[in-house]
Amino acid sequence: MAFNKRNQLSHSRSEAVSGYIFMAPTFVIMGVFLILPITLAMVFAFYRIQPLGDVSYTFRGWRNFLRAFSDERVRIALKNTAEYVAIVVPTQTLLALSLALILNTQIKGKNFFRIIFFLPTVTSSAVLTLIFMWICNSNGLLNRFLAFVGLPTYNWLGDPSVALKAIMLMNIWATAPLFMVIYLAAMQDIPETLYEAATLDGASTWDKLIYITLPFLQPVTFFIIVMGIVGTFQLFDQSYIFSRGSGGPNNSTLTVVLLIYQYAFRILDMGYAAALALMLALIIMVVTLVQRFWIKEEKFN
Repeated sequence: MAFNKRNQLSHSRSEAVSGYIFMAPTFVIMGVFLILPITLAMVFAFYRIQPLGDVSYTFRGWRNFLRAFSDERVRIALKNTAEYVAIVVPTQTLLALSLALILNTQIKGKNFFRIIFFLPTVTSSAVLTLIFMWICNSNGLLNRFLAFVGLPTYNWLGDPSVALKAIMLMNIWATAPLFMVIYLAAMQDIPETLYEAATLDGASTWDKLIYITLPFLQPVTFFIIVMGIVGTFQLFDQSYIFSRGSGGPNNSTLTVVLLIYQYAFRILDMGYAAALALMLALIIMVVTLVQRFWIKEEKFN
């Protein structure tokens, strides 16, 4: 009996060691590329760092954070980012839901349309941005089409009032199909018997949508909105490529993440960039928590 217990204990320890060995690569990757950078950012945010030549660290306390409140470019970046989030998130969510509702019906060729709609999602955002810039530049496809039909051309990339909206349009087109697929997967889990019972009770298509489909999709909608908010707050690559890293024209495409990049790798003010990154993380966390409390727990049941 004692021998069996020792064998079981030895076997359990062996399984535990094997499990930790298999998880070790994941722990190392997370530690090097996630935990360590976050820890360093939290430390650097309180210092003024000279990264070149004679590397030096000067403790500044909360001054990096206080500086952000008087920085005009921070206000511009926050305004642009807030406008981008406020327009892109609801638009891409509604578009994804609409496409999913259409493709969840018995229309002909729906599998073909699913593939066509999903193509922008599997394409690199850098490639999409370059294609979009090629279409919208002064001699691009869009202006050539306008000239061909006798309409005036426009400086789509150089107008500050249009530049950010062009990036919005491109991201909505590229991101909505991914959320469409998530909605489609969730719709497959809704019991068909509910729709059959509603049909027997004389419910219309609109009634089924309001009282069956949308309530069942509420947890998925919450997930999609949260993912949309996190993704849009972190807008960087499209804005960087669009403006060649400047945030132009006239700071119209300057986002918070692009501003962090400029301070960190162009101005080389690492401490201030780390402080801005922590402030952005806090903003995303607060917005997500507010949304979580707004959609009450009982709505998920």
